[in-house]
Amino acid sequence: MNDMPPVIRCDATTCFFNRNNNCHAPAINVGGPHPECDTFTTESRHIGRREGSMVGACHVRDCRWNKDLLCSAQGIHVSPHSNHADCTTFEKV
Repeated sequence: MNDMPPVIRCDATTCFFNRNNNCHAPAINVGGPHPECDTFTTESRHIGRREGSMVGACHVRDCRWNKDLLCSAQGIHVSPHSNHADCTTFEKV
C-alpha cells in the first residue's frame, strides 16, 4: 500500500471521515464521470483514527493522474462541491 498516494488535505468538513481537515478513512475511491470522492458521507459525528487516508482507486479516466485506474499523483486534495466532495487535484487530459 506504500505506492498509494495520500489524501494530503480534505476540506469536506461535514464528512464522517474528516477530522481537522484530514481524511481518516483507510482509503478513498474517486470515481464516476467527474472526480467525486466516492467515500464521502455526511454524519453528525466524525471518526478519530490516527492513520491518514490513501487513494485506493480512481475511475476518472480523463484525469492526467489516472494510470490503469490508480492515482499516480504525489498526493491529493479533496474539497466540497455541491452536496458531495471532489478530488481537486484532478487535471483533465
